Amino acid sequence: MVDLAEIRALLERTPACLDALLRGLPRSWVMANEGTGTWSAFDIVGHLIHGDEIDWIPRAQIVLEHGEARAFEPFDRFAQERDSRGKTMTQLLERFAEVRAASLRALDDMRLTPDDLERTGKHPDFGRVTLGELLATWAVHDAAHIAQIARVLAKHAGPGVGPWRAYLPVLER
Repeated sequence: MVDLAEIRALLERTPACLDALLRGLPRSWVMANEGTGTWSAFDIVGHLIHGDEIDWIPRAQIVLEHGEARAFEPFDRFAQERDSRGKTMTQLLERFAEVRAASLRALDDMRLTPDDLERTGKHPDFGRVTLGELLATWAVHDAAHIAQIARVLAKHAGPGVGPWRAYLPVLER
């Protein structure tokens, strides 16, 4: 069973976590990635913003209003390449805090019950999904991207660790 209070607790902390980790870091750190076709911390924060603006709450509303009669819109996983262009990490962190606060207000306004979490919608790739699964995925998505950012930052500093590399498996992932 999905515990909405626990999911919300993680979702609420993500902006502050990323702000504490990334605000004020040199551009070389926030733009570092793991190679061609991978994302930097800058890209990830932009991706999280886009998800809050376009994906999580709108999909929850579709489940509540239409059930499986209306499939979710496909999600553009690379919209941040367009949307973040010309912005700074500070601007993205501030925008993320704003959109996440709005998303959490919208989530609270839904006044979801345990029965609501069992309601179903239609994902364009997976088919039937529950609202609880959608919300749990939102929290896991945040956590996965926090881990990804930590890994990218570790790899950016990795060349300087010398023999300690043997004790730092994150550098091999």
